[in-house]
Amino acid sequence: MEIKPDFVEAYDPQEGARKAKALFEETFATSPIGVWRAPGRVNVIGEHTDYNGGKALPLALPHAVYVALRPREDDQVKIISEDFPELNCLKLSDLAENYPSSGPGAFIGGVILGLAEVLKTRSLPQKAEQLAQKIPGLEVAVASSVPLSAGLSSSAALECAIAVGIDELASLGLSESPEGRKLLVEAGKLAENRYVGAPTGGLDQSASMLCEKDQVLELDCASWNTRLHPFDLPARGLSLLVIDTRTSHNLADGQYGLRRAACEKAAEFLGVKELGELVPTTISERDNLTNLDAPDYPPLWVREQLDKLSDASLRPRVCHVLTEIARCQRLCELLETGADIAKWRDLLDASHESLRRDYEVSCEELDLAVQTARNMGAYGARMTGGGFGGCAITLVGADQVEATAKAVVQTFKDSGFNQPRFLSVSPGEAAAKVE
Repeated sequence: MEIKPDFVEAYDPQEGARKAKALFEETFATSPIGVWRAPGRVNVIGEHTDYNGGKALPLALPHAVYVALRPREDDQVKIISEDFPELNCLKLSDLAENYPSSGPGAFIGGVILGLAEVLKTRSLPQKAEQLAQKIPGLEVAVASSVPLSAGLSSSAALECAIAVGIDELASLGLSESPEGRKLLVEAGKLAENRYVGAPTGGLDQSASMLCEKDQVLELDCASWNTRLHPFDLPARGLSLLVIDTRTSHNLADGQYGLRRAACEKAAEFLGVKELGELVPTTISERDNLTNLDAPDYPPLWVREQLDKLSDASLRPRVCHVLTEIARCQRLCELLETGADIAKWRDLLDASHESLRRDYEVSCEELDLAVQTARNMGAYGARMTGGGFGGCAITLVGADQVEATAKAVVQTFKDSGFNQPRFLSVSPGEAAAKVE
């Protein structure tokens, strides 16, 4: 039987808006005020660096979450979704007193509460009051082409779609400037950290809110400064293939938190606020960041920090973080100079090996997807996202997308794994209103 890979197609913006609007009207028997969208994301490189004050290089997917919204006159939030067809209801006052919570209400209500707090702490009490007056509660219908539990930031996309929606409904004007959008990023991060209980670092929300079409975003997670780099893969005859292993992915299950706690412990021992402070601003070309089995790996400046750690269990975690930040810096330099993509491949491959060996967040399915893509001649392959399942990405020749996907399907079948699915993507647009 011929192998037919399952490709997940992105909704056209008007199609996504139509789906969300129709679901809203069917559920609430009235029309929404508007529809907003926000994209999922993948990291080209820079994993588990955000909460360590390092750099990451995400891009926005064309796959997005669409939300149709209408304010309520009470403090209830009512949500209906394509993926969860049972109406979910909560009171913002209850969430404000009892958190973390679960379900879509925690993400959506958390953004409303989180934005109010961000505005107050940033000395914008009038805007906080404006938000409270215009959005006492909310009716929401959600349509999405971002696969769930795949490490593609569907939750952050939901948060950002809600954020740009309530920003406009409350006439706050934050989404009209990069600095204002960073406040919306803070609201999404606070929603996830406090109201959902997932200790994420803000990278996902930043990508969804700040990326641009046909660009990758260099994100400095210490200063939250950003810089865009062209990422024109078709011009190089390449495509970015996302491989969803369809393996469980849950950042709130404890493993992610353990990794973060280990990094915080190491940073405290080494006398810095965040591990990213230990990475030189200029990485020498002589530093080996790609051959993990060579005697000169990791670079000397990394080894000097590892030698200071009396707790040996922290060393591989710190090694990954420091070298991953350096790999991200180097890839940004390569994008600026238009260097040979063979150098891209070395960095992407090394990133995966570091995540697998030192940070221990990969799994059999991710490793198999990566190795199969490499066997098919990929120009680099690595897991992306928090790990413990989810997705891998690989750069492949534009004419090799289908063949690579078929090979992955076959190897997964031979190994008794779930049938994977695929996204063939180029960088998409940031969160915005659709209609």
